[in-house]
Amino acid sequence: MGAFEGVTLADRFRNHFGHTDHLYGALLAEMADDWEVGGVTRELFEGWDDADARQFPQLRLLAGLYRIVLRGDAPQLEGFYPALGGDLDHHEAWAPVRPVLAAHVDELRKSLSEAPQTNEPARSVALLVGLSRALNRTGLRRVRLLEPGASGGLGLLVDRYRFVGQGWAAGPQDSPLVVKRCEAEGFSPEAFDVVDRRGCDVAPVDAATEVGAAYLTSFVWPWQLDRHARLAAALQVAREHPVVVDRARASAWVAERLAEPVGEDVLTVVWHSVTRLYWPVEETGAMNAAVEEARGRMPLTHIAMEHRWDAAPGDADPGMPFIEVDGEAIATCDHHGPPVTFQR
Repeated sequence: MGAFEGVTLADRFRNHFGHTDHLYGALLAEMADDWEVGGVTRELFEGWDDADARQFPQLRLLAGLYRIVLRGDAPQLEGFYPALGGDLDHHEAWAPVRPVLAAHVDELRKSLSEAPQTNEPARSVALLVGLSRALNRTGLRRVRLLEPGASGGLGLLVDRYRFVGQGWAAGPQDSPLVVKRCEAEGFSPEAFDVVDRRGCDVAPVDAATEVGAAYLTSFVWPWQLDRHARLAAALQVAREHPVVVDRARASAWVAERLAEPVGEDVLTVVWHSVTRLYWPVEETGAMNAAVEEARGRMPLTHIAMEHRWDAAPGDADPGMPFIEVDGEAIATCDHHGPPVTFQR
């Protein structure tokens, strides 16, 4: 039994999607059955019964399996992955998947300790919206971007992407990545110049390498072809314009960066997306404290795209994430970015 009043891991697997309409829904249903009869799934998740719901161990394992497929070590599974051109019936996937799980137990158990690194580039629309609000308020146009929890740093390349919304567009017209259907009715993007950008992560990914690109790809669900196309385009941008992502914890890194001198005509922006669920509460508090302490020394704004997990304990759905500017929720958006809807 887990820590959810009699809810087992098998229950959580079944409830994650609640259907078998796609590959992961079908696999989680089969894994739930396998866990209950003491199969390889039970071995893989040994010690994870009491894992916090926000750790999503089931998604970590499915990403680990996807990496095995991506590197060519399970060619019999490629036909079940639409992103790899597969069109086989996903309801038939469990029979060939189960022996692959059994053959890679050690690797897959290790994958459970690796937090999902989706690094969805379309989430940077939240930065564009929040940044425009801050630029309009301050009148500044030169920007220093700092992103804790940056993963591969794709969220730092906001000025290299093209965004198209309801009655507006922003970014270079020749960008490899065009983020469509941003909506945000009435939004007017502000012009800006990124003079410095840098990120940190406890496990940074070099998005400019083949290994790093495959790692990030493994966290994108294989039937979501639009997201795979966006990621591939963003990875092209990252190869052309590589960014620095330091190996560090968020609070200490942010405090160190904010201690550096910066021009009075530069707006420092601390920005993060879908990271709070992975950080300890103390880490989030320490990072927020570092931001507040620095406000008197420089023009500074804190932009976040985050779910309200504090209002949705246990396995409850936290709903859509909010776009926050200095603690004020100005809009909601989808889990992966667009569309944006402003708060009334």
